[in-house]
Amino acid sequence: MTVSKLDRLRLIALVLPETTEELTWGDVNFRVRKKIFCFPGETSMVVKADPEELDGLLGDPRFSLSPYVGRFGWVTMQLTGKIDWDEVAELIRDSYRLIAPKSLAAKLD
Repeated sequence: MTVSKLDRLRLIALVLPETTEELTWGDVNFRVRKKIFCFPGETSMVVKADPEELDGLLGDPRFSLSPYVGRFGWVTMQLTGKIDWDEVAELIRDSYRLIAPKSLAAKLD
């Protein structure tokens, strides 16, 4: 049985403290205390990027500023070809840290 990319993203995100999965605008998203930190998908995912890493990410052709929210530091990562799931997990955790209340974000350290 093959695990879908969305299911792998679920496994990464839903172990984070107080994370829920919701359906908004017809798409799945992961939230911490009602705030979205990841829009997962089969071909791409959208996360909030650490401001210090934003330029580096955008220098990689897999990344682009996300429509509508890119000006706030959100990036889209294409999930095609060989995927480094450790990198994906790190990006999801970083996005969570930027969105979650400090007390919850601290639980990841």
